[in-house]
Amino acid sequence: MRVTSVLFVAVLFVAAATLGGHRQQSLEIYSIDVEGGNAVLFVSPTGESLLFDAGNPGVRDAGQIAAAAQQAGVKQINYLVISHWHNDHFGSVPVLSAKVPIRNFVDHGPPMIETSENALAGYKAYTAVRDTGHYMRVKPGDKIPIKGLDVQVVTSDGAAITSPLQGSGAPNPLCREFKPMVENAAAAEDGRSTGIVVRFGRFRAIELGDLTWTKEYALVCPNNLLGTFDLYFTDRHGIAAGSPTFVHALKPRVAIFDNGARKGASREAFFTLKSSPGLEDIWQLHYGVPRPAREAFGETTDQGGKDLNAPEEFIANLVEEHTPTDAAHNLEISAREDGSFSLTNQRTRYNKEYRPRQ
Repeated sequence: MRVTSVLFVAVLFVAAATLGGHRQQSLEIYSIDVEGGNAVLFVSPTGESLLFDAGNPGVRDAGQIAAAAQQAGVKQINYLVISHWHNDHFGSVPVLSAKVPIRNFVDHGPPMIETSENALAGYKAYTAVRDTGHYMRVKPGDKIPIKGLDVQVVTSDGAAITSPLQGSGAPNPLCREFKPMVENAAAAEDGRSTGIVVRFGRFRAIELGDLTWTKEYALVCPNNLLGTFDLYFTDRHGIAAGSPTFVHALKPRVAIFDNGARKGASREAFFTLKSSPGLEDIWQLHYGVPRPAREAFGETTDQGGKDLNAPEEFIANLVEEHTPTDAAHNLEISAREDGSFSLTNQRTRYNKEYRPRQ
């Protein structure tokens, strides 16, 4: 009887250890509130980290990213990927690097389009930090070696992959419906964004920075070179990007707007997502307040307001502007190898589970 009891306890111990190990086998993702900029932290099951973009200059966004890293148990950023040279995507790097060590820097190469003094000053500040670590200038098709994940570069410096990713490559019948868009001056650098596809088992996420309406086209036409996705971080904050031809080909299950209260999540992007086949939910970093159309981005009607926002439980931040004492909130994603994942709103702790795609 005593031997049986000991064996029973031993079996329970092994089972608990196995279950505990299984619980740890997840990809943790943090969509970080950087007030209409962009910053997404990926933490692999091995504990290695990849930060995609770093938000605006100054202490606010750097502090928000550092806090997310601490919450994730990240003591260093193994790879920092900068999509392109607009300050809302890389501005915090000098301050951030003093808070969290950064080991490897990834980007598409020096700015070639926007050479104003402010842009050059920001780039010089970034390279001063970058030169203290290891640097990778990437091109489409390159891999970023994060243990436990498959991370592939699909766009960089204005170019895109020309061969399909595994399991993709089918003709896209939506290409014949594509409507070209006249893009503003900022689109030149946006279109050079380094974009990545992150795969963890059956789970697939895509983050393309500020890739433009025009540049998206080559990824899905005449054939869809990307395939379908569980999680889609909207391109260009949801401003003048994400055509139906592109988004509906990806068939995302969940989309996240990296928007600000008065930036992004445009009417066209919102309804393109709402009509996308297989879409289950839209999540947002901010509630979009009513604002007038921005003609420079092709908007012809007013934006924001109740009808152009997800339900409140899917929105991380409801205030228009954060005060120094007002907490900012992120969105947390926990993905598993079978393709299932959950999404949590830090503001309310509302959590939703998504089963594996059938």
